[in-house]
Amino acid sequence: MPEGHTIHRLAADHFERFGGRPVRASSPQGKFADGAALIDKRPMTSTEAHGKHLFLGFDGETWVHIHLGLFGKLGFGTTPVPPPTDTVRLRLVGEKAYADLRGPTTCALITDAEKRAIHDRLGPDPLRPSDTASDSGGTKAWNRISRSRTTIAALLMDQKVIAGVGNVYRAEVLFRHGIDPFRPGKDVTRAEWDAMWSDLAALMREGVRNNRIDTVRPEHTPEAMNRAPRVDDHGGEVYVYRRAAMECHLCGTEIRTAPLAARNLFWCPTCQPDT
Repeated sequence: MPEGHTIHRLAADHFERFGGRPVRASSPQGKFADGAALIDKRPMTSTEAHGKHLFLGFDGETWVHIHLGLFGKLGFGTTPVPPPTDTVRLRLVGEKAYADLRGPTTCALITDAEKRAIHDRLGPDPLRPSDTASDSGGTKAWNRISRSRTTIAALLMDQKVIAGVGNVYRAEVLFRHGIDPFRPGKDVTRAEWDAMWSDLAALMREGVRNNRIDTVRPEHTPEAMNRAPRVDDHGGEVYVYRRAAMECHLCGTEIRTAPLAARNLFWCPTCQPDT
């Protein structure tokens, strides 16, 4: 499932290609035919992301709400537009570009009120300006974390606590701050949380810019450490994610893995001690 930085990137990419101009909308698959007909030829007025939810705004206070889930794909192309396949849930076509959506968990036409209800049930997003202004988002998340006996690793994946963090950012930010993933949220200090929140915002902004996840500090890059670069279909240099049974870049301890919150967790027991 794409992490939050990817959805923010998709929001920006949509507005760059279609923003302020009428778009043609269709549903070759047929499952979104009624919704596509209602936005067809309307201008795209705005785009937003909140966590893993994408919102495409159209004239008339109408929104297309998209959640890619585990299998959804959203890709762009340039004109001339090729014939669509019957797997395309939504196709948007502009003057010079098109976008095809396939296999999402959600693709629905919603109102302003329905959109607000989605925002209300989500936690703060480290990439949303309204959540990073005056540290309001960090404090909101902290208020839930500091009262919880749930592990910090599970809380980081709870989209009601913090929106947009997925399995990669979860594992990596805990490693970067030396925190045992099984520590209860109530045992994480405010200083530790503030540092993690700030770090997540910086890492995810970098993810938006580069369209990939890199979490290693400059002194731990392959060039700096004279080691081979990571070869993985997820891309990016990481400390522990999907490195089970491999040596930690910093201490040489074998990276461990275990299921937690329905996903595989990765951590270094030496760099992230159970204290």
